Amino acid sequence: MLPSEREVVDAVAKDLYIGGKWRKSSDSKRFRVEDPSTKEVIAEVADATPDDALAALEAAADAQRSWGRTAPRVRAELLRRAFELTLQRQEELALLMTLEMGKPLAESRGEVLYAAEFLRWFSEEAVRIKGDYYMGPEGSMKILTQRQPVGPSYLITPWNFPLAMATRKLGPALAAGCTAIVKPAELTPLTMAAFFEILIEVGLPDGVVNLIHTSDPAAVTKPLLSDRRLRKLSFTGSTEVGRLLMAQASNNLLRLSMELGGNAPLIVFDDADIEKAVQGAALAKLRNTGEACTSANRIFVQRGVAEEFSEALKSRFESLKVGRGTEEGVDVGPLVEQAAVDKVSRLVADARERGAKIVAGGGSFGPGYFFEPTIVLGVDPSFAIANEEIFGPVAALYVFDEEQEVVDMANSTPYGLVAYLFTENLNRALRVVERLETGMVGVNQGLVSNAAGPFGGVKQSGFGREGGFEGIEEYLYVKYAAINAAEL
Repeated sequence: MLPSEREVVDAVAKDLYIGGKWRKSSDSKRFRVEDPSTKEVIAEVADATPDDALAALEAAADAQRSWGRTAPRVRAELLRRAFELTLQRQEELALLMTLEMGKPLAESRGEVLYAAEFLRWFSEEAVRIKGDYYMGPEGSMKILTQRQPVGPSYLITPWNFPLAMATRKLGPALAAGCTAIVKPAELTPLTMAAFFEILIEVGLPDGVVNLIHTSDPAAVTKPLLSDRRLRKLSFTGSTEVGRLLMAQASNNLLRLSMELGGNAPLIVFDDADIEKAVQGAALAKLRNTGEACTSANRIFVQRGVAEEFSEALKSRFESLKVGRGTEEGVDVGPLVEQAAVDKVSRLVADARERGAKIVAGGGSFGPGYFFEPTIVLGVDPSFAIANEEIFGPVAALYVFDEEQEVVDMANSTPYGLVAYLFTENLNRALRVVERLETGMVGVNQGLVSNAAGPFGGVKQSGFGREGGFEGIEEYLYVKYAAINAAEL
């Protein structure tokens, strides 16, 4: 590692943050964090135990009453200050993210800006939590409604966007008046630790935010979900793990937000602007090295432009520089771990063996977990690559003829997170948006993420929304009071 990298890593706390104090795990064990571009161990962090998790919940529960009663303007100003400090520390946060997750520095810088926007957005929403007061229809009573914080919340964040997925949950939780326990993914704990130092600096009261990272998330999570002091679970991750968490959370009927897997279709109609479609497809496919639930998994191209589009996309893929994210000019970084390389390799090999043609890329290389930007032509909907979330830089292309045909193919999946479509026909765009079974649609663009937009899916991609005006509602419940109008 370069000296500047070493300094940034060394400056980050490696312990748990519980009740306003950094502390070692109760059994003093630690686990390793590696750089996926080199496989080098860059840090060791405290490995939380179930006892540590319960200590974090106790701290959050103790702080809940006072935090929930804190003036909205005070909560708003704390979040605003966190937004400002996050921007000031963009370079340090971005470098940490690249070192532990692998994405190019330019993308890491972009994620810091995106993450900061959630803090700004929800600082503004904190002072706009509304209720209502009106006469009942029969005239005998007044109806008063108010929104109150759900309470202590457990926020489980993924490794692929280690900062943005945290602020997307923490921002509304804190704005609503909820205390929180954050468990980042074991692959990327350093970015979250650095962000916690910002939260401490802005002056959040002890116990309002707590940080536990662990190499055994199942063991740490189970006792939390079984404890009646916990009121809310927000999880971003795979559908398989989401199902398990829902089952565990059912005993206490926890309030749930689930942002789960995807199998996003990207549709290019023959009236599309091909240059725009190629740019959008490359962004939707290769952002974060393809390791995103919003990544374009299935690219459908209408027959009339299929050859032109595939050739242009091939040129685009072959022009990209793959390498360590800290290097100048790198467009695509490594995958996060060996298991990710193995999965992508399996999906590509299966497609090749079943008759698909690899027209770009197709292989992995070292010393880290690298996989070439790859294009697979002639994919059949029965292939594994069509039905599993790829989570890598592999574009699988399909050819279609009719509009309803491609809508049916796009919807033929249990997932429904996001879809993308490219057309210059406004009527067609609106018509297809209505028919797609997804929570989000990108129209003539390959990026939908925005702090002001409600992010979330349908079907087995989960439920609940993060961001937008809807985001804070996930951390509030409605209380209704019936008031005798005769007494007024």
